[in-house]
Amino acid sequence: MSKKKRIDVLLHKFVPKHVLLTKEESQNLLEKYRIDVNDLPQMFEKDPVAIAIGAKEGDIVRIIRESNTTVKSADYYRYVKKEKV
Repeated sequence: MSKKKRIDVLLHKFVPKHVLLTKEESQNLLEKYRIDVNDLPQMFEKDPVAIAIGAKEGDIVRIIRESNTTVKSADYYRYVKKEKV
């Protein structure tokens, strides 16, 4: 019986850095932009990156994309939800 190799998706060169926000950081983000979690783009709980960082339904993930054309990185946010079957 062969053993399956596990691949760490976070180490792939095309996967940007993902950071799980604390509840306080999430609340501050929503207040700063005066939005609701449903206003954010979604990522599913079963997404390989969500699994890798331990994100659960209701969490907000900060995605930090480094840029080769600008000095600054760009931050994006995703709301984690369960996938409906």
